[in-house]
Amino acid sequence: MTLRVLVVDDDFMVARIHARFVEQTDGFEVVGTARSGAEALDLAATTEPDLLLLDVHLPDFSGLEVLERLRGTGRDVAVVMVTAERGSAAVRAALHGGALQYLVKPFEYDDLADRLRRVAATLASLDDEVDQATIDQVFGTGRPLDVPTGLPKGLSPETADLVLEAARRAGDISASEAAEQVGLSRVTARRYLEHFVDTGAAEVRLRYGGTGRPERRYRVVA
Repeated sequence: MTLRVLVVDDDFMVARIHARFVEQTDGFEVVGTARSGAEALDLAATTEPDLLLLDVHLPDFSGLEVLERLRGTGRDVAVVMVTAERGSAAVRAALHGGALQYLVKPFEYDDLADRLRRVAATLASLDDEVDQATIDQVFGTGRPLDVPTGLPKGLSPETADLVLEAARRAGDISASEAAEQVGLSRVTARRYLEHFVDTGAAEVRLRYGGTGRPERRYRVVA
């Protein structure tokens, strides 16, 4: 079964990138893109998508209000919040509104593809009458609201200090650059940098080049 996806984001370039990510993922197709809350509601009514990728910050009213209005009209479309908003109030509102996933921008293809597949698995598990084990699994798929400040398993304080200092000296840095300076693999360096973002020690932005995926650049928060 192919899930039909409506992408909602006020930034045309970001919407196009997210749509491309969706199309790259087996079992999903894009049926439209919207750049405002009103357009999202109109397209949701006309295209009847299975899933919305929904930004919080829209020019007319918020994506959280879009979610509330969808539920108010009885639409049970699946929703993944895709946003730069990290506030706990927004996360709680999304959770209470029935969003299945909440993904913070910026992110890479694998991050979104993982959430899409989780949603597909959740919807597939609810096709028929379910037992308690399946229900427990469905209700346990959300990400935790509180990000721990301690280092994740496998990361060391000593190496974390080295990566953080390299990022501070550079002003902004990519995972590849941090890996080269500290002597780590790119994947490991990115784990440290993403941990700093999760704990508020650093922030990340996307640098768009001429072709290919945008580069993630990390900057230590003063």
